[in-house]
Amino acid sequence: MKRLFDVVASLAGLVLLSPVLLVLMFLVWRQDGHSPIYQGVRAARNGGTFKMNKLRSMVVHADKTGVESTGAADTRITPLGHFIRRWKIDEFTQLWNVLKGDMSLVGPRPNTVKAVEGYTERERGLLAVRPGITDFASIVFSDEGEIIKDADDPDAAYDKLIRPWKGRLGLIYAEHVNVLLDIKLIWLTIVAIIDKPAALKGVERELRRLGVDQEVIAVSRRDRPLVPAAPLS
Repeated sequence: MKRLFDVVASLAGLVLLSPVLLVLMFLVWRQDGHSPIYQGVRAARNGGTFKMNKLRSMVVHADKTGVESTGAADTRITPLGHFIRRWKIDEFTQLWNVLKGDMSLVGPRPNTVKAVEGYTERERGLLAVRPGITDFASIVFSDEGEIIKDADDPDAAYDKLIRPWKGRLGLIYAEHVNVLLDIKLIWLTIVAIIDKPAALKGVERELRRLGVDQEVIAVSRRDRPLVPAAPLS
């Protein structure tokens, strides 16, 4: 049922969004004459890899710098890229990955092979489901770039402040996969673009319904500064 929902919804999304995507692809190409689509190698469900499509928001070969985390002030982001990332438009092209079966509409965000090699045993549980375009963590940390914007080492800041909670939220989804939850998370993702506090309240309601640990719920509210934590072990 989940796969059928993914296929129908992603196909409809591609048809509806194709005019916007074509215009933006042209504008990205016009900036520097390079491909408007970036294909990043990501870890697939149960091992292996796939190429994840993104509307390119960074300079060409930005992935060769050795820095995996991207702060909001990252100089590798192009002027148009700031707009694309602000409105999450770079994720729209991943509907093609969903249609192909590499990804799902909802699931833990796909990670790089290097990052997955450093997973703890519990974090490897994230690979039990198809990676997705959105999930609980995508909503809670939709401002990820702002969180690590001023960090001297963005990757280290990500590992200490975001990764521990992303992992927990991802595993919560993996343990409660169903189409109704997917529909709720897709709706909350849309809400988060225009009213994040309302979306966070929706996330909190769902986490409470699922009987999630109070510490995770407290972090998901995002009403207090994030503090360093250890990855799942």
